[in-house]
Amino acid sequence: MPRFSIIVPSHGVAGRLSQALDSVLGQSFGDFELIPVCDAPDGTAADVAGEHAERDSRVTPVHSPPSAGLAGARNAGMRAATGAYLLFLDGDDVLVPGALAALDARLADTGGVDVLYVEYERVPWWESEASNPAAPLLAKAPDGAFAPERAPQLTGVHLPAWSAVHRRTFLTERRLDFPAGHYTDIGFGARVAARAERVAVLREVVVRHRVRRQGNRLNLPGEHHAELLDQVELALTHAAELGLPPERRGPLFEQLFAAVLKTATHPRRLTGRGRRAFYRRASRLYRRHRPAGFRPPGGRLGVQHRLLASGSYAGFRALRAANRAATGLLRRLPWPRGLRTRLRYRRQLRRPLDPNLVVYCAYWGRGYACNPAAIHAKARELAPHLKSVFLVEPDQAHTVPEGVDHAVIGSHWYWEVLARATYLVNNANFAEGVVKRPGSVHLQTQHGTPLKTMGVDQSTYPVVAAATGSFTKLLARVDRWDFNLSANRHSTQMWERAFPGSYEHLEYGYPRNDVYCTATAEDVARVRRELGVPEGKTAVLYAPTHRDWETGFGAGGLDLEAFCEAAGEDVVVLLRAHYFYDRGASRERTGRIIDVTAHRSSEDVCLAADALVTDYSSIMFDYANLDRPIVV
Repeated sequence: MPRFSIIVPSHGVAGRLSQALDSVLGQSFGDFELIPVCDAPDGTAADVAGEHAERDSRVTPVHSPPSAGLAGARNAGMRAATGAYLLFLDGDDVLVPGALAALDARLADTGGVDVLYVEYERVPWWESEASNPAAPLLAKAPDGAFAPERAPQLTGVHLPAWSAVHRRTFLTERRLDFPAGHYTDIGFGARVAARAERVAVLREVVVRHRVRRQGNRLNLPGEHHAELLDQVELALTHAAELGLPPERRGPLFEQLFAAVLKTATHPRRLTGRGRRAFYRRASRLYRRHRPAGFRPPGGRLGVQHRLLASGSYAGFRALRAANRAATGLLRRLPWPRGLRTRLRYRRQLRRPLDPNLVVYCAYWGRGYACNPAAIHAKARELAPHLKSVFLVEPDQAHTVPEGVDHAVIGSHWYWEVLARATYLVNNANFAEGVVKRPGSVHLQTQHGTPLKTMGVDQSTYPVVAAATGSFTKLLARVDRWDFNLSANRHSTQMWERAFPGSYEHLEYGYPRNDVYCTATAEDVARVRRELGVPEGKTAVLYAPTHRDWETGFGAGGLDLEAFCEAAGEDVVVLLRAHYFYDRGASRERTGRIIDVTAHRSSEDVCLAADALVTDYSSIMFDYANLDRPIVV
């Protein structure tokens, strides 16, 4: 029997799962089994877990459907576990080096405790300064093993699942598992603390817990917050049935209702009737389970306790309104510049969405190109009832095919279609002033496979970060995405980390690349003629990516004239600069170097080339579909 079973749910965190698993497998203490819990056998997380299982026999993946939630995933891991002690690690968290050795030593010192509470680092998703929320609670605990009565502040409410190590037989004999629904850690932790007979603490950080920006429904509005009251009722009822003394029920009651009041006063979690219903049910629970002799805390929180005890929702609402006014929580939506444009856009936003209107944009208005163009072409075939409008800069209107409506960016028509469209498709991002309307669907198609550092990953590079601009604004744009198109598993993992958000990944490949499988020899010959490739010549595409420190295009250190001379008379070079450089410019063709930078379709250029020379440009992944030579 292994010493530890480490259970790792992975829903929505496939992009960081490898780091979590590696942090366990890299521990100096090796007597453990590692149980990743995946949504489905064919999911991204299952692939990651499977790769680790092939490398290390201690890894045993299990599956739990997404509908079972976090509680179901952890319970599935518990059923599969055989270790003496259980640890729960989120799929985007990591064990610190030496964690298991420290746990083993502490358990040996304290004997057969039911629960060992540990410290953890709480790290914001942007990797700023970490905090240690458990430290103040554990600092007051006795040394060695002790009965829970000696540390009544350890109620389990403020100590999440990853902040404790549990003796497996203790949990199974008392049938303690994670209750279904949101806030499951509260219901589980409170019942565990109430039933434990011997506990201990380890005043060392064991887990680095990353606070997710994406996927955390506890920060989103909705009826699911009523499930907090389910967990509160479960914990208090359990404590009453066990007959916990008032000195233990008091701290439990206070900590539970601190969580309740935090949710009740949160500006976004509850709205309208939902907040009123939540408050009234919380008030009933408060009066029913308040321990004898309980005294509310002081200050503003104490006022909230007294209002909750009285059931005065009107008083609570007045207090909340005063607090909101004092702290300036009322915000304004961003609007496009220009008073007339703002007013016109505001009026259009009051009109209903057009269920058949689709807006497309590629490369910040560079024309009809990339995945948006490919999706548009197929949509015209499969859903001809849809009305499509392509957004373009004034100098790119000529790239839009005949019969395709377009709107010039910044025009009245541009803002009108953005306000009314139900579907919005982009391979970059829409302007900051664009409002994400309820019922609209934003599809982010991306425009390459991420080999370079992208999104918020750039925040660790000061020079690049300064040039990128505000990451807060970037993430506000990401928050508009409903779906994110991914070309492959690698991209899914990278996008998840670089652009954290609540969107859903569509790992379907890039529609723009379908042409590599459908183009005929006649199509290739036509493109070569359009680009000016002499018949019978070998065309080498040279397509380097951009450099953050270069303001204009250079040859990337490659002497193209010398290359042509060395390659022979039968070779011509197709030169394609990154779209960040020389936008809209068209160089003259010089000898055997043909500048194809201005050609709207990188797919056409790839079809015309017999080989590719590049650096770390993502074009290599697209070109690989052609199964032609690539030199990096």
